[in-house]
Amino acid sequence: MKAAEAGDRKRVETGGSKSVIFVAFACNLGIAVAKFLAAFWTQSSAMLSEAIHSLVDTSNQLLLLLGISRGNLPPDAQHPFGHGKEIYFWSFIVAMVLFSLGAGVAIYEGIEKVLHPQPLQHVFVLYVVLLVAMTLEGYSTVKAVGEFNRRRQSSGQGFITALRASKDPTLFAIVLEDLAAMVGLTIALLGTMAAHLGGYDWADGVASILIGCVLAFVAIFMSSEIRSLIVGEAASHPVQTGIRKIIEAETGADKPIRKINEIRTMHLGPQDILVTASVDFDDWVSARTVEDVTARLQKAIKSRYPDVHNLFIEVQSEQTFAASKNASQIQVVGSAAH
Repeated sequence: MKAAEAGDRKRVETGGSKSVIFVAFACNLGIAVAKFLAAFWTQSSAMLSEAIHSLVDTSNQLLLLLGISRGNLPPDAQHPFGHGKEIYFWSFIVAMVLFSLGAGVAIYEGIEKVLHPQPLQHVFVLYVVLLVAMTLEGYSTVKAVGEFNRRRQSSGQGFITALRASKDPTLFAIVLEDLAAMVGLTIALLGTMAAHLGGYDWADGVASILIGCVLAFVAIFMSSEIRSLIVGEAASHPVQTGIRKIIEAETGADKPIRKINEIRTMHLGPQDILVTASVDFDDWVSARTVEDVTARLQKAIKSRYPDVHNLFIEVQSEQTFAASKNASQIQVVGSAAH
Protein backbone atom coordinates (compact mmCIF):
# COMPACT_ATOMS: atom_id res chain seq x y z
CA MET A 1 0.00 0.00 0.00
CA LYS A 2 2.74 2.46 0.98
CA ALA A 3 4.75 1.58 -2.13
CA ALA A 4 1.68 2.26 -4.25
CA GLU A 5 1.12 5.59 -2.49
CA ALA A 6 4.77 6.52 -3.07
CA GLY A 7 4.41 5.66 -6.74
CA ASP A 8 1.22 7.70 -6.99
CA ARG A 9 2.90 10.67 -5.30
CA LYS A 10 5.85 10.49 -7.68
CA ARG A 11 3.50 10.40 -10.66
CA VAL A 12 1.61 13.42 -9.32
CA GLU A 13 4.84 15.42 -8.85
CA THR A 14 6.11 14.43 -12.29
CA GLY A 15 2.71 15.19 -13.79
CA GLY A 16 2.85 18.67 -12.27
CA SER A 17 6.22 19.32 -13.85
CA LYS A 18 5.05 17.95 -17.19
CA SER A 19 1.94 20.12 -17.29
CA VAL A 20 4.06 23.21 -16.62
CA ILE A 21 6.47 22.19 -19.38
CA PHE A 22 3.64 21.61 -21.89
CA VAL A 23 2.17 25.05 -21.16
CA ALA A 24 5.59 26.69 -21.53
CA PHE A 25 6.27 24.77 -24.76
CA ALA A 26 2.99 25.80 -26.39
CA CYS A 27 3.44 29.46 -25.41
CA ASN A 28 7.09 29.65 -26.49
CA LEU A 29 6.50 27.96 -29.84
CA GLY A 30 3.83 30.48 -30.83
CA ILE A 31 5.87 33.38 -29.47
CA ALA A 32 9.03 32.26 -31.31
CA VAL A 33 7.26 32.20 -34.70
CA ALA A 34 5.75 35.66 -34.13
CA LYS A 35 9.07 37.12 -32.93
CA PHE A 36 11.04 35.80 -35.91
CA LEU A 37 8.51 37.26 -38.35
CA ALA A 38 8.57 40.58 -36.50
CA ALA A 39 12.39 40.62 -36.31
CA PHE A 40 12.83 40.12 -40.06
CA TRP A 41 10.13 42.67 -40.84
CA THR A 42 11.37 45.41 -38.49
CA GLN A 43 15.15 44.74 -38.49
CA SER A 44 15.17 44.78 -34.67
CA SER A 45 18.16 43.09 -33.00
CA ALA A 46 16.39 43.01 -29.64
CA MET A 47 13.43 41.24 -31.24
CA LEU A 48 15.74 38.80 -33.03
CA SER A 49 17.45 38.05 -29.71
CA GLU A 50 14.05 37.49 -28.11
CA ALA A 51 13.06 35.22 -31.01
CA ILE A 52 16.20 33.11 -30.56
CA HIS A 53 15.54 33.11 -26.81
CA SER A 54 12.02 31.72 -27.37
CA LEU A 55 13.31 29.14 -29.86
CA VAL A 56 15.97 28.02 -27.35
CA ASP A 57 13.31 27.80 -24.62
CA THR A 58 11.10 25.70 -26.89
CA SER A 59 13.91 23.23 -27.62
CA ASN A 60 14.83 23.20 -23.93
CA GLN A 61 11.34 22.11 -22.97
CA LEU A 62 11.65 19.16 -25.34
CA LEU A 63 14.94 18.25 -23.65
CA LEU A 64 13.30 18.45 -20.21
CA LEU A 65 10.48 16.16 -21.36
CA LEU A 66 13.13 13.74 -22.65
CA GLY A 67 14.84 13.89 -19.25
CA ILE A 68 11.60 13.12 -17.41
CA SER A 69 10.89 10.21 -19.76
CA ARG A 70 14.40 8.79 -19.39
CA GLY A 71 14.38 9.35 -15.63
CA ASN A 72 11.25 7.24 -15.22
CA LEU A 73 12.84 4.16 -16.79
CA PRO A 74 12.90 1.20 -14.36
CA PRO A 75 16.15 -0.09 -12.80
CA ASP A 76 18.16 -2.63 -14.77
CA ALA A 77 21.36 -4.63 -14.34
CA GLN A 78 23.55 -1.73 -15.45
CA HIS A 79 21.60 0.89 -13.50
CA PRO A 80 20.42 -0.87 -10.32
CA PHE A 81 19.28 2.39 -8.67
CA GLY A 82 17.26 3.49 -11.69
CA HIS A 83 17.76 6.34 -14.17
CA GLY A 84 16.65 9.27 -12.01
CA LYS A 85 19.81 11.28 -12.67
CA GLU A 86 18.93 11.43 -16.38
CA ILE A 87 16.73 14.39 -15.36
CA TYR A 88 19.78 16.16 -13.94
CA PHE A 89 21.88 15.45 -17.03
CA TRP A 90 19.34 16.78 -19.53
CA SER A 91 18.62 19.80 -17.34
CA PHE A 92 22.34 20.57 -17.39
CA ILE A 93 22.27 20.35 -21.20
CA VAL A 94 19.40 22.85 -21.11
CA ALA A 95 21.57 25.28 -19.13
CA MET A 96 24.41 24.89 -21.63
CA VAL A 97 22.10 25.46 -24.62
CA LEU A 98 20.64 28.54 -22.93
CA PHE A 99 24.13 29.92 -22.34
CA SER A 100 25.74 29.12 -25.70
CA LEU A 101 22.84 29.77 -28.07
CA GLY A 102 20.54 32.07 -26.14
CA ALA A 103 23.06 34.34 -24.42
CA GLY A 104 25.85 34.02 -26.98
CA VAL A 105 23.75 34.90 -30.04
CA ALA A 106 21.91 37.72 -28.23
CA ILE A 107 25.14 39.41 -27.14
CA TYR A 108 26.70 38.98 -30.61
CA GLU A 109 23.64 40.47 -32.34
CA GLY A 110 23.59 43.33 -29.86
CA ILE A 111 27.23 44.24 -30.43
CA GLU A 112 26.67 44.19 -34.21
CA LYS A 113 23.70 46.55 -33.87
CA VAL A 114 25.59 48.94 -31.56
CA LEU A 115 28.50 49.08 -34.01
CA HIS A 116 26.21 49.43 -37.03
CA PRO A 117 22.95 51.02 -35.81
CA GLN A 118 19.95 51.11 -38.14
CA PRO A 119 16.52 52.68 -37.60
CA LEU A 120 13.67 50.33 -36.75
CA GLN A 121 10.98 49.68 -39.34
CA HIS A 122 7.26 48.99 -38.80
CA VAL A 123 7.63 49.73 -35.08
CA PHE A 124 3.92 49.15 -34.50
CA VAL A 125 4.47 45.45 -35.26
CA LEU A 126 7.15 45.30 -32.57
CA TYR A 127 4.84 46.75 -29.95
CA VAL A 128 2.03 44.35 -30.83
CA VAL A 129 4.29 41.27 -30.78
CA LEU A 130 5.95 42.33 -27.53
CA LEU A 131 2.62 42.88 -25.77
CA VAL A 132 1.20 39.58 -27.04
CA ALA A 133 4.41 37.79 -26.00
CA MET A 134 4.21 39.38 -22.54
CA THR A 135 0.64 38.13 -22.18
CA LEU A 136 1.50 34.55 -23.15
CA GLU A 137 4.76 34.48 -21.18
CA GLY A 138 2.91 35.97 -18.22
CA TYR A 139 0.40 33.10 -18.32
CA SER A 140 3.20 30.52 -18.54
CA THR A 141 5.08 32.22 -15.69
CA VAL A 142 2.00 32.28 -13.44
CA LYS A 143 1.48 28.53 -14.04
CA ALA A 144 5.15 27.69 -13.37
CA VAL A 145 5.51 29.89 -10.29
CA GLY A 146 2.16 28.63 -8.97
CA GLU A 147 3.30 25.01 -9.20
CA PHE A 148 6.64 25.91 -7.61
CA ASN A 149 4.96 27.80 -4.75
CA ARG A 150 2.60 24.87 -4.16
CA ARG A 151 5.58 22.58 -3.61
CA ARG A 152 7.54 24.97 -1.39
CA GLN A 153 4.63 25.82 0.93
CA SER A 154 5.31 22.89 3.24
CA SER A 155 8.97 23.91 3.72
CA GLY A 156 8.21 27.53 4.62
CA GLN A 157 11.27 28.64 2.63
CA GLY A 158 11.63 31.92 0.75
CA PHE A 159 11.47 31.92 -3.04
CA ILE A 160 15.23 32.14 -3.72
CA THR A 161 16.08 29.71 -0.91
CA ALA A 162 13.53 27.24 -2.25
CA LEU A 163 14.97 27.57 -5.76
CA ARG A 164 18.43 26.70 -4.51
CA ALA A 165 17.12 23.86 -2.34
CA SER A 166 14.86 22.38 -5.03
CA LYS A 167 15.70 18.87 -6.19
CA ASP A 168 13.53 19.11 -9.33
CA PRO A 169 15.51 20.94 -12.03
CA THR A 170 12.74 20.43 -14.60
CA LEU A 171 10.49 22.73 -12.57
CA PHE A 172 12.97 25.38 -11.47
CA ALA A 173 14.42 25.51 -15.01
CA ILE A 174 10.99 26.46 -16.37
CA VAL A 175 10.46 28.98 -13.56
CA LEU A 176 13.82 30.64 -14.26
CA GLU A 177 13.37 30.59 -18.04
CA ASP A 178 9.91 32.16 -17.77
CA LEU A 179 11.10 34.84 -15.36
CA ALA A 180 14.08 35.54 -17.64
CA ALA A 181 11.69 35.78 -20.58
CA MET A 182 9.56 38.39 -18.81
CA VAL A 183 12.67 40.42 -17.92
CA GLY A 184 13.96 40.08 -21.50
CA LEU A 185 10.65 41.22 -22.99
CA THR A 186 10.63 44.24 -20.70
CA ILE A 187 14.17 45.13 -21.77
CA ALA A 188 13.23 44.67 -25.43
CA LEU A 189 10.20 46.95 -24.99
CA LEU A 190 12.30 49.66 -23.32
CA GLY A 191 14.97 49.37 -26.03
CA THR A 192 12.34 49.64 -28.74
CA MET A 193 10.81 52.73 -27.11
CA ALA A 194 14.24 54.37 -26.74
CA ALA A 195 15.05 53.71 -30.40
CA HIS A 196 11.60 54.71 -31.68
CA LEU A 197 10.65 57.64 -29.45
CA GLY A 198 14.10 58.87 -28.44
CA GLY A 199 15.86 58.34 -31.76
CA TYR A 200 18.64 56.29 -30.17
CA ASP A 201 19.08 53.59 -32.83
CA TRP A 202 21.89 51.94 -30.83
CA ALA A 203 19.48 51.37 -27.89
CA ASP A 204 18.05 48.37 -29.72
CA GLY A 205 21.50 46.76 -29.73
CA VAL A 206 22.09 47.61 -26.06
CA ALA A 207 18.78 45.93 -25.23
CA SER A 208 19.92 42.80 -27.07
CA ILE A 209 23.20 42.75 -25.08
CA LEU A 210 21.31 43.12 -21.80
CA ILE A 211 18.96 40.28 -22.77
CA GLY A 212 22.02 38.11 -23.44
CA CYS A 213 23.45 39.01 -20.01
CA VAL A 214 20.18 38.00 -18.32
CA LEU A 215 20.21 34.64 -20.12
CA ALA A 216 23.87 34.09 -19.24
CA PHE A 217 23.16 34.78 -15.54
CA VAL A 218 20.24 32.34 -15.51
CA ALA A 219 22.28 29.67 -17.34
CA ILE A 220 25.21 30.02 -14.90
CA PHE A 221 22.86 29.82 -11.89
CA MET A 222 21.11 26.75 -13.32
CA SER A 223 24.33 24.94 -14.22
CA SER A 224 25.76 25.56 -10.73
CA GLU A 225 22.67 24.17 -8.99
CA ILE A 226 22.31 21.19 -11.34
CA ARG A 227 26.03 20.37 -11.09
CA SER A 228 25.53 19.93 -7.34
CA LEU A 229 22.64 17.52 -7.98
CA ILE A 230 24.65 15.50 -10.54
CA VAL A 231 27.60 15.16 -8.16
CA GLY A 232 25.25 13.96 -5.42
CA GLU A 233 23.25 16.27 -3.17
CA ALA A 234 21.98 15.23 0.25
CA ALA A 235 18.31 15.20 1.18
CA SER A 236 16.92 18.35 2.77
CA HIS A 237 17.76 19.09 6.41
CA PRO A 238 14.21 18.32 7.66
CA VAL A 239 14.31 14.90 5.97
CA GLN A 240 17.75 14.09 7.43
CA THR A 241 16.62 15.21 10.89
CA GLY A 242 13.41 13.19 10.64
CA ILE A 243 15.25 10.00 9.64
CA ARG A 244 17.69 10.45 12.53
CA LYS A 245 14.82 10.87 15.01
CA ILE A 246 13.15 7.68 13.79
CA ILE A 247 16.38 5.71 14.32
CA GLU A 248 17.04 7.44 17.66
CA ALA A 249 13.69 6.06 18.89
CA GLU A 250 15.42 2.65 18.93
CA THR A 251 18.49 4.05 20.71
CA GLY A 252 19.27 4.42 24.41
CA ALA A 253 18.92 2.53 27.68
CA ASP A 254 17.10 -0.79 27.28
CA LYS A 255 16.93 -0.18 23.54
CA PRO A 256 18.60 -2.45 20.93
CA ILE A 257 20.72 0.24 19.26
CA ARG A 258 23.58 1.62 21.33
CA LYS A 259 24.68 4.39 18.96
CA ILE A 260 24.16 5.82 15.48
CA ASN A 261 27.55 5.95 13.80
CA GLU A 262 26.53 7.78 10.65
CA ILE A 263 23.59 8.57 8.37
CA ARG A 264 24.12 9.52 4.74
CA THR A 265 21.57 10.56 2.14
CA MET A 266 21.72 11.36 -1.57
CA HIS A 267 19.17 12.31 -4.19
CA LEU A 268 19.18 9.92 -7.16
CA GLY A 269 16.32 11.91 -8.66
CA PRO A 270 13.84 14.63 -7.67
CA GLN A 271 11.65 12.10 -5.82
CA ASP A 272 14.23 9.35 -5.24
CA ILE A 273 16.41 9.39 -2.10
CA LEU A 274 19.12 6.88 -1.18
CA VAL A 275 19.74 6.46 2.57
CA THR A 276 22.57 4.53 4.27
CA ALA A 277 22.90 4.27 8.04
CA SER A 278 25.63 2.70 10.17
CA VAL A 279 24.38 1.71 13.63
CA ASP A 280 25.99 -0.01 16.62
CA PHE A 281 23.72 -2.61 18.27
CA ASP A 282 24.25 -3.64 21.88
CA ASP A 283 26.17 -6.87 22.37
CA TRP A 284 23.19 -8.63 24.00
CA VAL A 285 21.01 -8.19 20.91
CA SER A 286 20.26 -11.38 18.98
CA ALA A 287 20.34 -11.72 15.21
CA ARG A 288 16.53 -12.05 15.20
CA THR A 289 16.20 -8.76 17.08
CA VAL A 290 18.53 -7.04 14.61
CA GLU A 291 16.32 -8.26 11.77
CA ASP A 292 13.13 -7.12 13.51
CA VAL A 293 14.52 -3.66 14.36
CA THR A 294 15.89 -3.20 10.85
CA ALA A 295 12.54 -4.14 9.30
CA ARG A 296 10.76 -1.79 11.70
CA LEU A 297 13.05 1.10 10.77
CA GLN A 298 12.63 0.37 7.07
CA LYS A 299 8.85 0.52 7.39
CA ALA A 300 8.82 3.66 9.58
CA ILE A 301 11.22 5.66 7.42
CA LYS A 302 9.66 4.74 4.08
CA SER A 303 6.15 5.38 5.43
CA ARG A 304 7.05 8.87 6.60
CA TYR A 305 9.30 9.69 3.63
CA PRO A 306 7.94 7.97 0.47
CA ASP A 307 10.78 9.49 -1.59
CA VAL A 308 13.20 7.12 0.21
CA HIS A 309 13.26 4.27 -2.30
CA ASN A 310 16.52 2.67 -1.18
CA LEU A 311 17.44 2.31 2.50
CA PHE A 312 20.46 0.34 3.73
CA ILE A 313 21.22 -0.18 7.43
CA GLU A 314 24.71 -1.45 8.20
CA VAL A 315 25.39 -3.05 11.58
CA GLN A 316 28.83 -1.89 12.77
CA SER A 317 30.43 -1.49 16.16
CA GLU A 318 31.58 2.00 17.01
CA GLN A 319 35.22 0.84 16.97
CA THR A 320 34.91 -0.87 13.59
CA PHE A 321 33.23 2.18 12.07
CA ALA A 322 35.91 4.55 13.44
CA ALA A 323 38.69 2.27 12.16
CA SER A 324 37.21 2.04 8.67
CA LYS A 325 36.69 5.81 8.53
CA ASN A 326 40.27 6.48 9.64
CA ALA A 327 41.56 4.00 7.06
CA SER A 328 39.61 5.82 4.33
CA GLN A 329 41.01 9.18 5.40
CA ILE A 330 44.57 7.83 5.44
CA GLN A 331 44.06 6.39 1.94
CA VAL A 332 42.76 9.73 0.64
CA VAL A 333 45.68 11.63 2.18
CA GLY A 334 48.12 9.10 0.73
CA SER A 335 46.61 9.44 -2.75
CA ALA A 336 46.77 13.24 -2.53
CA ALA A 337 50.44 13.08 -1.51
CA HIS A 338 51.26 11.03 -4.61
